[in-house]
Amino acid sequence: MRKNQMSATRLAGRICVYFIAAIIFVIQVYPVFWIFCTSFKSQIDIANTSPFSLPGSISFGNYIEAWTTSSLPTYYINSIIVVGFSLAGLVILSACAGFAIEKMRFRLNNAVMTYFLAGITVPIHSTLIPLFQIYKTAGILNTHIALILPMTGFNLSMSIYLFTAFYRFVPDSLIEAAVIDGSGILHCFAKIILPMSKNTILTVITMNLIFTWNEFTFTNTFINENKLKTIPVGLYDYVGSRGQVNWGATFAAISLFMLPLLIVYFILNKGFLAGLAAGATKE
Repeated sequence: MRKNQMSATRLAGRICVYFIAAIIFVIQVYPVFWIFCTSFKSQIDIANTSPFSLPGSISFGNYIEAWTTSSLPTYYINSIIVVGFSLAGLVILSACAGFAIEKMRFRLNNAVMTYFLAGITVPIHSTLIPLFQIYKTAGILNTHIALILPMTGFNLSMSIYLFTAFYRFVPDSLIEAAVIDGSGILHCFAKIILPMSKNTILTVITMNLIFTWNEFTFTNTFINENKLKTIPVGLYDYVGSRGQVNWGATFAAISLFMLPLLIVYFILNKGFLAGLAAGATKE
C-alpha cells in the first residue's frame, strides 16, 4: 500500500514537471513560430485574416521585398563583421587571461580575477555617455571599431570566468611535462591547452553571439550612417511615414534576423552545455 502511494506521488510529481515544462516550451516557442508563419502570409492574408491564423498559402514575396527594397544585405554584412571580430577578440583575450590567472602563478592572480569579475556589476548603459565622448575624441564614431570594443570588453568578465573554471581542472602535470619536453609556455597553451578548451570556446561563442547579434543600444548611439548600421537598428527601416508598417516585409526581415542564431545554437548546443558543465565536477 505504501509503495503504491509513493509510486502515485512520484507519477503526480512527474506529470506536474512535464506540464510546467510544456507550458514554458509553448511560451518560448510560439512567438517564434508565429513570426515565421506571418512572414509567409501575403499582404491580403495579413490584412483580412486573424493575426493568429496559419497562412492560406506559402508566399516568399515578403522575403524578396525585405531583401531587395532595403539595405538589409548591407546590415547583414555589418553585423557579421562586428560579431566576427568581437567573438574572435573575446575568445583570444579571455582564453589567454584565464590561462594566465589560473595556471601562471603570481602574487596578484586572485586580485586580478576579482577585478575582472567586478566588471559584471557595471551597468552597460551607464557607460554610453563616457564612451561616446571618448570615441568622439578618438575619431572612431561611425566605425565598426566603436561597436567591436564595447561588445568585446563588456563580455570579458563572464568569458574569463568560464575559462578559469575549465583550466582549474586541467592537471598541472600536463603543462609541466610539456615544458620538460622543451615546449615553451605559449606553444603549450596554443597546441595543448587551447584544443582541450573546445567546449568552453563553443560556450563563450554561443553565449556572446546572442548578445552581439542582438545588440541595439551601442549601434543606435555610436552609428548614424546607414552603410554602417547592423540589423537590429536597420529593422527600423520598415517603419514608414506616420508610423505605417509593412508587416509582411517586417516579419520576413525579423525571421532572417533570427535565423542565424537558431542555426548556430542548434549546431553548437551540445558543446554549449558541455562547456557550461566544465569544471562543475572533478573526474
